[in-house]
Amino acid sequence: METAPLEITAEELSHRLQAGDDLQLVDVREEMEFDYCHLPGSLLLPLDEVPRRAAEIRLTGPVVLICHHGVRSAHATAYLRQHLGRTNVLNLRGGVAAWAARVDPAFPTY
Repeated sequence: METAPLEITAEELSHRLQAGDDLQLVDVREEMEFDYCHLPGSLLLPLDEVPRRAAEIRLTGPVVLICHHGVRSAHATAYLRQHLGRTNVLNLRGGVAAWAARVDPAFPTY
């Protein structure tokens, strides 16, 4: 039995967005981090709100969870997979820091 991938790289995400793939981007950082920089079209859903706001994360189609370095989004991915049985969620490996370093050098960093 094949298991769904748990992560996506910044380069893979960029390619999929450029290809027009239907992805839901969910940013689990805090509001002030999100206000400073975020990927266009991202939904702000801070990590501590994921359990009570999980209904805002779609059930079908790929969902990419995003944070600063990929740690908080990995926790959100694990929670959604293990507690809610979501198999459509992916962690952005390295977070927005990886996006800035490997995809968009003009993306704000902190």
